[in-house]
Amino acid sequence: MTISDLRKTDNFFLLAGPCVIEGEEMALRIADRIVKITDKLGIPYVFKGSYRKANRSRLDSFTGIGDEKALKVLRKVRETFDIPIVTDIHSAGEAAMAAEYVDVLQIPAFLCRQTDLLVAAAHTGKIVNIKKGQFLSPGAMRFAADKVVEAGNDQVMLTERGTTFGYQDLIVDYRGIPEMQTLGFPVILDVTHSLQQPNQTAGVTGGMPQLIETVAKAGIAVGVDGLFMETHEDPSVAKSDGANMLKLDLLEGLLTKLVRIRQVL
Repeated sequence: MTISDLRKTDNFFLLAGPCVIEGEEMALRIADRIVKITDKLGIPYVFKGSYRKANRSRLDSFTGIGDEKALKVLRKVRETFDIPIVTDIHSAGEAAMAAEYVDVLQIPAFLCRQTDLLVAAAHTGKIVNIKKGQFLSPGAMRFAADKVVEAGNDQVMLTERGTTFGYQDLIVDYRGIPEMQTLGFPVILDVTHSLQQPNQTAGVTGGMPQLIETVAKAGIAVGVDGLFMETHEDPSVAKSDGANMLKLDLLEGLLTKLVRIRQVL
């Protein structure tokens, strides 16, 4: 798969799925629901699921069901529904391993300056989606993208996911979307992570899921190329990031509204 495949229509594309793979049946159910919705609305779709969560506030936080087991679940989703898959990688050594199972390698925001990680991802030949660090300006993302391109891979996407605002909040500066687009790469808005509220007191991240629709509408209005959303059948029992995920039952209604906005533009 190439970026051109995601931009084959005038619609935005979507990266969506659970925060982390909790099991095969759960992943297949969520993928099935989203595939049906995106096919109906004509939205190019990439299933998202982390095979492991490396960035946790507390040692006892859930990190995954095991790397190989989770990656095999991702491959099962890919083969069952014939859709591309995106997952996060956290170290250079993970790049080649994950690339055997997925189509897009995602660089977490906190790691977007890690040269060895970016170069290793580039060398797989897969699409590399780099999340903007919460501490970086939009323009500074050109240096992260340049590392991938100079390593021989021009299949790069950039993702806005909010900027640190004080100690326990994030804010989306929508000016950054067109600014990053001038770099020549598709820009994605990570709707749900932009609504995180990092908690340094309890060690459990909070969020504002009631604003998911607001943030998504604004992103489409300013012309973002793609959207990233984490969704779960019941966020209240999700094993990671439940506080800012979209309840799966709400996805079709939201995407229908967003497609209408896109059509107007």
